[in-house]
Amino acid sequence: MPAHGRIPAFVNPATKDLDAARAALYDIGRFDVRDVSPSALAEETRRAVADGAHRVLVAGGDGSLATAAGALAGTGVELAILPVGTLNHLARDLGLPLDLDAAAHVAAFGPSAEVDAATVNGRLFLNTSAVGAYVTFVRVRERLEHRLSYRLASLIAGMRLIARLPTFRVSLYVEGAKREYVTPLVFIGVGERELKLPKLGGRVAGGTAGLHVMVVRSRSGARTIALALAAMARGVEAVAATPAMDAFLVDRCVIEPRMHVAAVDGELVKVAPPLDYRHVPGGLRVVVAE
Repeated sequence: MPAHGRIPAFVNPATKDLDAARAALYDIGRFDVRDVSPSALAEETRRAVADGAHRVLVAGGDGSLATAAGALAGTGVELAILPVGTLNHLARDLGLPLDLDAAAHVAAFGPSAEVDAATVNGRLFLNTSAVGAYVTFVRVRERLEHRLSYRLASLIAGMRLIARLPTFRVSLYVEGAKREYVTPLVFIGVGERELKLPKLGGRVAGGTAGLHVMVVRSRSGARTIALALAAMARGVEAVAATPAMDAFLVDRCVIEPRMHVAAVDGELVKVAPPLDYRHVPGGLRVVVAE
């Protein structure tokens, strides 16, 4: 069993909010706080499950949460979240507090609920996946982050992408029907998503379950920027009614790109085409605010 019946709490020792995260968890007094590197997180999560934990906390961003979720899916063990990532998409979508003291209290005492997930070639993810231009964007941003802030690195990476937007040929199988595209980007979200401000890709509360697949048809950087601005102003449904983008809500889709890297919950992972995306309803129990 976990030490003294406390909740195993895994903290990335490289997180920028390390001291604040530890302090928030120690103040509650219900957590067995352990420093765990991202490479060891899946193994440590599986060990906690084997030791009889009923709830496991992860202090990290969406990538760390997805790693732990992959080890927890199907076990019934609850995932508690201390949001110390850069964007914290899942925590925001669930309405969890971003203040660390308040989040630690919810993680210790809050109820749990089932949330949907998805897989790509068997790999679980909780928010989004993408192939195409976003992979290029993340690669450039990660190189720049060694010397610049996250926001400035993102801005420069975006500008470089606009100047030279790569496209690729893809076959997309949706509900058995094959569609051919030349596109800079295919985006897959868990649950219905909205691009209109202020959502900007967040889940639609009470929206349709499934995989929200969006395929950009525009091929130039300028046209893609115009499409993004239109989506932020008018929303997914309005833009999908034009020739600039196709959007589907499905339970499964298969993508046949020539590339071997995809973005999954904001992190780049190696994948072997074809990419088989599947919706996993109620795939995980997550601690939520009352």
